[in-house]
Amino acid sequence: MNQEFDLKSVIRSVPDFPKPGIMFRDITPLLANPEAFRETIRRFTEHFKDSKITKIMAAEARGFIFAAPLALELNASFIPVRKPNKLPFDTQAFHYELEYGTDTLEMHIDAIEEGDRVLLIDDLLATGGTIQACAKLAEQAGAVVSGCGFLIELDFLNGRRHLEGYDICSLINYGDENP
Repeated sequence: MNQEFDLKSVIRSVPDFPKPGIMFRDITPLLANPEAFRETIRRFTEHFKDSKITKIMAAEARGFIFAAPLALELNASFIPVRKPNKLPFDTQAFHYELEYGTDTLEMHIDAIEEGDRVLLIDDLLATGGTIQACAKLAEQAGAVVSGCGFLIELDFLNGRRHLEGYDICSLINYGDENP
């Protein structure tokens, strides 16, 4: 495969899910297509191959799907970021504001060393709150955030505004358009 492969063609648009007015972008057809999945990892690898990444960090759960194989391709460690009380060892947490309340993400205290170069990966960039929290968690631990990669970016939600200064790679972009 090559840059000509249309990854958007294997994303299913599901109207009115999980509630009326939402156009859900379903990645499961891409995951069911080995060639599309492989091409996704290849494109991320190509974009970040010269970034000297030492760790790849992803928040549960869909980010894990792309971060783990990418970590192998970039010869980097994988760091799972989870909701509170899901990790078995001592953790450090980052609390952040949501539109209607707060949330918390955690990682193991020994996941990052001072000076690590961390790549943040997720399936979707929407409002940017979760990935911004991951960036802050990495930076609090002494890492340099070398970039952020997303399979899909919903441009109309302007999640990039929370990620200024980072190298951002989005493989599929959706504006206001349907399907």
